[in-house]
Amino acid sequence: QPVTPDLLVSPSSQDGDLGSECPEDRGNWTGRLDFLLSCIGYCVGLGNVWRFPYRAYTNGGGAFLVPYFIMLAICGIPIFFMELSLGQFSSLGPLAVWKISPLFKGIGMGTILIVSLVAIYYNMIIAYVLFYLFASLTSDLPWQHCGNWWNTDLCLDHHVIKGGNTTFPVNITNTVSPSEEYWSRYVLHIQGSSGIGDPGRIRWNLCLCLLLSWTIVYLCILKGVKSSGKVVYFTATFPYLILVMLLIRGVTLEGAWKGIRFYLTPQFDHLLSSKVWIEAALQIFYSLGVGFGGLLTFASYNTFHQNIYRDTFIVTLGNAITSILAGFAIFSVLGYMSQELGVPVNQVAKAGPGLAFVVYPQAMTMLPLSPFWSFLFFFMLLTLGLDSQFAFMETIVTAVTDEFPYYLRPKKASFSAVICIALFLMGLILTTEGGMYWLVLLDDYSAGFGLMVVVITTCLVVTRVYGIKRFCRDIHMMLGFKPGPYFRACWMVLSPATMMALLVYNIVKYQPSEYGSYRFPTWAEALGILMGVLSCLMIPLGMVVAVLREEGTLWERVQQASRPAMDWGPSLEENRTGMYVASLAGSQSPKPLMVHMRKYGGITSYENTAIEVDREMEEEDEEESMM
Repeated sequence: QPVTPDLLVSPSSQDGDLGSECPEDRGNWTGRLDFLLSCIGYCVGLGNVWRFPYRAYTNGGGAFLVPYFIMLAICGIPIFFMELSLGQFSSLGPLAVWKISPLFKGIGMGTILIVSLVAIYYNMIIAYVLFYLFASLTSDLPWQHCGNWWNTDLCLDHHVIKGGNTTFPVNITNTVSPSEEYWSRYVLHIQGSSGIGDPGRIRWNLCLCLLLSWTIVYLCILKGVKSSGKVVYFTATFPYLILVMLLIRGVTLEGAWKGIRFYLTPQFDHLLSSKVWIEAALQIFYSLGVGFGGLLTFASYNTFHQNIYRDTFIVTLGNAITSILAGFAIFSVLGYMSQELGVPVNQVAKAGPGLAFVVYPQAMTMLPLSPFWSFLFFFMLLTLGLDSQFAFMETIVTAVTDEFPYYLRPKKASFSAVICIALFLMGLILTTEGGMYWLVLLDDYSAGFGLMVVVITTCLVVTRVYGIKRFCRDIHMMLGFKPGPYFRACWMVLSPATMMALLVYNIVKYQPSEYGSYRFPTWAEALGILMGVLSCLMIPLGMVVAVLREEGTLWERVQQASRPAMDWGPSLEENRTGMYVASLAGSQSPKPLMVHMRKYGGITSYENTAIEVDREMEEEDEEESMM
């Protein structure tokens, strides 16, 4: 029996006594496509259906695609790749990843705060979708006609207009559609609340839908990425099937081209307005989900040499194409609807919840087999929303369990349950009669300027404090090649500058929140701004804590806290080369290369890369010592 000398035992190989002292294994994705589908599911969400088409038509139609793709290249792709690289290189969640520069750990704390607030209201939107999904399981859709107890005298049924004598002109300016009254007076029961300060009673049917949506999310993230990685095979692919069905049905309707022409007719004069470019950048920013920590979390479960460079382009371009496709599906139906009602398309077009819960359901009632199409539409929204919610939850759970691996990793399922219950209880105010006002407040402020500050700071810390050379060398170690000048230029200058412009624009053009004709009171505005500021304040707070933990003068403390921690680097010993050799706790291996050769026999292309990186670093050290 050959004996392995102690020198060659690494903590990652589970022989020897070291394994018992190590925290429980984090786990990895179980299949090749788990990571890619999770990223697609996370990025392709409700915004692709209800924000992009509307943003495109209000900002120059087809011409909007020019700034959209330029902003994707400047802001979207580089930051997306940076987040994936940070996660995959360190195999750490959004809090522990700040071993890269402990002084800035507050960025991770800010991220978790933002994600928690978004998770609370995002699941409420999924609860509304579930409500409509169940309501579609009838032979007649409940929002099809007037004459129900929740309808008012202003309610006007389009079926009556069509069936009546067409020579009699109908004035529809002061009327309300049955679907609008169903949404506001029956689902929300908003007439029971006078405003945000008067939430009214809890709507128990909404409360049960919220409980159901949290239960679904919990069961899917129960075993971490091992369970959610399997669910996304359905939730990330099925929406495409439904989208294609809705698209085919949409374009075969009479008047569909009227809507599509409206959606895509390019108005190039819009490109001279700064607002259009800002809107394009905002759409990219929110639709790719950068800064929320979801991408970083997903990448942290990858193997060290996974080709995230290729995955970046697949996900970002796939996301853009999905948004454009969704626009066709939505506007073809809006075109048909405008023809049926005899009004221009811009009078029926809306964005956000108004499109999903008022306009589109109303269009469904005009189709034959309306409950079937309505069920399909809401089932698509459900699957789109769920995998984004998985990412938010996985981010929170991973971030905290990576901070306390010894205590929380073995109890990950119980810890996930605690987080789900806590967020469900916090979201109960959204199920009240005035809950929509709270949802609008959370939507407007939770991930506004706070998120931009987090992303700008991350970009600056990685390129300036940690160093762009070092970051590129880490990627070289991982992927076998260095990022080109395009990525370096974006990381150093273009992406931070664009996001700074976004941030300034958002502050200068600040508009108080509103819901329909309701204006929010000053205290609600202040509460919203506080939500955004709180996530920014985490950064200086983290700095104070990091500086207090060091020793020496203030400047020495700041310098020590901004350097990477001793154990920063790849999590497995066999991937640690160059400056990362033997810096893990309990490390005994003088050269991970030996561990590799013992494990795999012979040298692979990645070991060649490791040798190259080592040689480069030695040359740099020599140059520095000669200077």
